Amino acid sequence: MITNGRTRLRHGTWLAASALLTGAAVTACSPAQANSGGTQPTQSAPATTGASSVPASLGDVTLHVGDQAGAGSQALLTAAGLIGKLPFKVDWSDFTAGPPMLQAMSAGAVDIGAVGDAPPVFAAAGGSRIAVVSALRANPLGTAILVPAGSPIHTVAQLRGKRIAVTEGSSSNYHLLAALTRAGLSIHDVTPDYLLPPEAQAAFSAHQVDAWDVWSPFIEQAETQDHARVLTTGAGVGDTYSFVVASRSALADPATAQAIGDYLRLLDQAYRWAASHPAAWAATWAKASGLPEKVMLAAVRNSLTTPTPISPAVIRSEQTIANAFTAAGLIPGHVDFANFAVTTYNNILGGTS
Repeated sequence: MITNGRTRLRHGTWLAASALLTGAAVTACSPAQANSGGTQPTQSAPATTGASSVPASLGDVTLHVGDQAGAGSQALLTAAGLIGKLPFKVDWSDFTAGPPMLQAMSAGAVDIGAVGDAPPVFAAAGGSRIAVVSALRANPLGTAILVPAGSPIHTVAQLRGKRIAVTEGSSSNYHLLAALTRAGLSIHDVTPDYLLPPEAQAAFSAHQVDAWDVWSPFIEQAETQDHARVLTTGAGVGDTYSFVVASRSALADPATAQAIGDYLRLLDQAYRWAASHPAAWAATWAKASGLPEKVMLAAVRNSLTTPTPISPAVIRSEQTIANAFTAAGLIPGHVDFANFAVTTYNNILGGTS
């Protein structure tokens, strides 16, 4: 069952719906297993089966799901014809970016939600009790630095001294850091203007910033509505991933942990459906977002992701990102990402079930 009311915990003029979301089955982690600093060891969990084998008590569970602007997991499940198969209640909450979603998770308002590569690093560095339970291989075209059509800026190196809109702690925050590094610059050679997408979009449209680092569908929306020009995409940055993050308190409850496993299984199917039905997914996403269908079709093509188990390669990739933020002085101390990764449910990720 799905609750009808969608709670917008972050208000704004955003038009895009949320970054594609998946879930994963995980074990309960008791408070005794986690230290006070927020660094928890990799956890194990009993295997999760399908909805047909879940206990009857799961019908009493309400899973609080964060739906991030740029994704639309509720819309995706609906488009794929799978939302009615969730054997529990869902309370959906909309967010404009990953960082405020994880803040809500730390406050106990969200059980699970999908974010980009950087939000788990920032949350971990801040001592949040989170666990990464699933991964999606990111499409490099789904993130970009934009400049106005008439901008004299044509290379990343020309961003030196410029004001750049970016959401702090988001995947675009890392993309900006990596792009600057490749161009021989540091984050301190530019002036980051830390804004959530709605505010960044307004600043970009009003030419109050020189560039904007953001993700789909905001990229395609800006190209269409503001005639923005792509300066560079995520190509060349290396493999990056999006993640589904769950709160440790949600995982500590056996029934909620079981619900998370079923949520993952159905979303995994939905992603595969979207990959083979991009036009149908774009049409549904357009209705949910309020954006033109042609904008959303371009966004779908640029941002389709591949569900993947959390492998050593995934953990190494995220560790590289964490190290980069530490080296730049953007997070305090060192984050050992392996301590925030749950791998036991890899058998139901990426079509392996």
